[in-house]
Amino acid sequence: MGDLLQIRDLKIEFPTPDGWRSAVRGISFGIAAGETLGLVGESGSGKSVTSLAVLRLLPTQARISGEISFDGRSLLALEGEELRRLRGESISMIFQEPMTALNPVMRVGDQVAEAVLAHSDVKKTEAWRRAVESLTEVEIREPERRARDYPHQLSGGMRQRVMIAMAIVNRPRLLIADEPTTALDVTIQAQILDLLNELRQRHGLAMLFISHDLAVVSQISDRVAVMYAGQIVEMATASEVFKNAAHPYTRGLLHSVPTLRTNRAEPLRTIEGTVPTAGAITIGCSFEPRCGDRIGNCATVNPELIEISPGHWARCPVIAGNVVK
Repeated sequence: MGDLLQIRDLKIEFPTPDGWRSAVRGISFGIAAGETLGLVGESGSGKSVTSLAVLRLLPTQARISGEISFDGRSLLALEGEELRRLRGESISMIFQEPMTALNPVMRVGDQVAEAVLAHSDVKKTEAWRRAVESLTEVEIREPERRARDYPHQLSGGMRQRVMIAMAIVNRPRLLIADEPTTALDVTIQAQILDLLNELRQRHGLAMLFISHDLAVVSQISDRVAVMYAGQIVEMATASEVFKNAAHPYTRGLLHSVPTLRTNRAEPLRTIEGTVPTAGAITIGCSFEPRCGDRIGNCATVNPELIEISPGHWARCPVIAGNVVK
């Protein structure tokens, strides 16, 4: 069986006073039904831009090339009513900040019900019933009463649950979760991740889970794709990435995550420097200025993504030189 979501050689550019600048530079991946792919990287790496491209929510001036297909249909070819029906029905998205994503002057139950009415020819009473049912499914206590609350009356964790309820109320096949645990404390984070895992198993959801936090990604993803400066630099199963990370950037991210073995007397290890802006990307490896393993040709060789072991891909001149093709 093929992938439900298929992305091939996706490139996204935005106009600037200095010309077109690339935010995403030729990425490819697929997600099968029931699978979760974790897309991880620092801010500015192109993760959220990729997710918005899937739902065709980028500004009109953005220039997109490549292929995005869902269940065999090209998403880049959809327009008008076809595109509107797809959003929220077959593909849904959980945005990273529920306080800004939710309408502050509408009761949360009405907002969930609105998602039902937008895609189903039902009466308002039926839409409300399904909204309350969805709030129940995401484990909000007293859902009938809470459905009549406004967003400011709910805690951060409950607002995030409302966002999830809104995303799943129409039983989508693909769920895009963009930093869904940002700004939540670790206990609530764990609850939200458990909820997403349970919903995925119950409904057979495919999920694109976007985060900058490898510790969070490790708890929910079947496979992990690491993005840097608009490219995927490593991709493998979650267990393979965390046990045998190959790319220097992935290893740097892993070393910066505190564990129970971390010595409190020593500062956490960091990756020096910052993600380059789109206009600053050169012909060589984009991670070269920050890489402790760089060699002479890293600044001039634009590495390809190569398979270093079955199902494990990495983009690095040093790794490429050590792999026998």
